Amino acid sequence: MLDAALAYARHGIPVLPVHHPEPDGSCSCGRPDCARPGKHPRLRHGLTDAGTDPRRIEMWWSRWPDANIGLRTGIAMDVADVDSTAGWHGLRHLLGGAMPAGPQVRTGGGGWHFWFTPTGYGNRVHLLPGVDWRGAGGYVLAPPSRHANGTSYYWVVRPDVACPPAPEALCGLIAGPGPPPAAGGWEPGRSEIVHPDRYAAVALEAEADRVARAPVGTRNDTLNRAAFALGRLVAAGLLDSAAVTRELVAAAAWAGLGRAETVRTIRSGLSAGRRVGGGSSGMSRSEIDDHRVA
Repeated sequence: MLDAALAYARHGIPVLPVHHPEPDGSCSCGRPDCARPGKHPRLRHGLTDAGTDPRRIEMWWSRWPDANIGLRTGIAMDVADVDSTAGWHGLRHLLGGAMPAGPQVRTGGGGWHFWFTPTGYGNRVHLLPGVDWRGAGGYVLAPPSRHANGTSYYWVVRPDVACPPAPEALCGLIAGPGPPPAAGGWEPGRSEIVHPDRYAAVALEAEADRVARAPVGTRNDTLNRAAFALGRLVAAGLLDSAAVTRELVAAAAWAGLGRAETVRTIRSGLSAGRRVGGGSSGMSRSEIDDHRVA
């Protein structure tokens, strides 16, 4: 671990020691209810203490030789953190069928990290279903860190390959509806999502996948939420209502929902989503959560 941490620091990537998983899957922090075993910083000030000073790094790993390695993002690289097959397919679709050629990590949990040059943006949770973005103010675990399941992170494409810039479609999604960062090379005032039709297609594929994989007890609620979210894109003219219905019906059938129940839920969710997406007064978060089919 120490050798790897020093190597990352030599490449200008700020390093920080992170708690490690114990053999039984618990966290070295000792809390029995730890929600992130082996994934949260050991340092008192967390991410702000990350650095590249080899003496400090040697001191940290002499004290905690089994510590996982955290790398601060937003300085040398940003990272697309993919943790599901839906995320993999969604990102691949967004990027036109090709995955980025830069550094790639296979995570201990079976996901992927794709490295890009820094965009200037901060973290984005649920950039796509199954995809988070780690930028300014974030960090990721790096090989050979270990997951709570005992599996180690490992390189698929090592970091001696240059980080590519984030493609335009991906940057547009990261930017979202807000203003661009001050120093990101973006056109001032630009706020729209780049390639909205591609974004909508990814959203449809991801929501259908989520419905198909929904566990028993959550299937109708998941279908309702998917229809609501996609209804907003229908209202914006980015998706066709019939195509959405067709995909969600197929996904719900795969999940085991009956057709009559499925059709009622999709119709209700799409209608509510269209009302919000069409510029009505809108629903509060609680109203969205409470929206159900009678």
